[in-house]
Amino acid sequence: MFSRWYAGTLQEKLTRPFVHLVFGARQTGKSTLLRALLPPETLVIDLADPHERSRHLADPGVFSKACRQLPAGRKGHFVFVDEAQSVPSIFDAVQHLYDGDKARWRFVLCGSSARKLRRMGANLLPGRSFYHRLFPLTLVEHPADQPRVSYAVSPLALDWKAGEKPKRPFPAADVLTRLAYGELPGVVAADEPDRAELLRAFAFVHLEEEIRREALVKDWGAFVRFMQLAASESGQIVNFAAISQESGVSQPTVKSHYQLLEDMFVGFRLEAFSRSSRKTLLSTPKFFFFDLGVRHAAAGLTPTPDVVKVNPGAFFEQWVGIELWKRLQYLGEGKLYHLRTKDGAEVDFIIARGGMLTPIEVKWSENPSAQDARHVLAFLAEHPKLAAHGYIVCRCQRPMQLHEKVTALPWFCL
Repeated sequence: MFSRWYAGTLQEKLTRPFVHLVFGARQTGKSTLLRALLPPETLVIDLADPHERSRHLADPGVFSKACRQLPAGRKGHFVFVDEAQSVPSIFDAVQHLYDGDKARWRFVLCGSSARKLRRMGANLLPGRSFYHRLFPLTLVEHPADQPRVSYAVSPLALDWKAGEKPKRPFPAADVLTRLAYGELPGVVAADEPDRAELLRAFAFVHLEEEIRREALVKDWGAFVRFMQLAASESGQIVNFAAISQESGVSQPTVKSHYQLLEDMFVGFRLEAFSRSSRKTLLSTPKFFFFDLGVRHAAAGLTPTPDVVKVNPGAFFEQWVGIELWKRLQYLGEGKLYHLRTKDGAEVDFIIARGGMLTPIEVKWSENPSAQDARHVLAFLAEHPKLAAHGYIVCRCQRPMQLHEKVTALPWFCL
């Protein structure tokens, strides 16, 4: 198995006597990671198997019976349920079993959608569970094709923990490759000729199966039109009215569809920064697909480097935003914002963490200039006590000081 950054944290937390909920989009490697970390005698219930799922839906008592069959004298026997959200009654059974004997079982429930659980008011085991999220690969897991500059300082570092080194890192990749195919583990590990087909399958087979199985959308055709538009507009400020008009569904339905993408972990919204004295700030969020390869396929494009070359700057900006967002989720502290005024002044990303703000602009340029830093400098001047330094993430070969408060940072040093 390829090395995952979260593996060490997850392995340590699995020793704790709680129920463990592991969520994330499909194909992010949740099941693969858990099967590698859990002991071989683990009781595995795979609800992605239609036969197994039907059996548990028809008889909710099957799960409890299977758990009680495990040796009573042994403590901490792992029970792993994959795609647990497809049988919500299992959460109630887990609570009943756990409350009856906290030491006998160690439940690990894995899922790729929170929508059905929320709609049915499923029991998410408050006070009894640890919550984990797994994301597509980060730069530390999927390294660049060139070495990091030793003296470069990242605005949001995510490194291997002390004493940890990747035993089997994912293949290194250049920036065009990762902008074209994204960071899903299975896609990154696949041969390049197979990657586009894998991504198309994700966008149209997995998403359709998930949505149809949970009866989340009544008009599948309208949702497909919406998803293509949402993917095409990924990384942009959301225009609900325009997408409603083009997709042929109402604005409330458009907003519901966006929430559905979030609940299925295939997208996230980036709120507008509001802590500013400027009265011309836009307050509308941006929306990002969680992976660029999936974004291309969902937009109806064939993921290839040629697709990226049509508009590389926009895709590069999305990649940086997704990378920062994943890091913040793993680190468990801080938020990511965007800033834009009505007259067009913009800061692509603002990291709010530890009481401080870090503005970041993204440029496709190999030779950034002080002119590229003007919006970052304006933000720093506006927030002198909270924002000490800003960055231009670009394709330069080594860090460059554009201003005493602004550093141009190579993407592979992020």
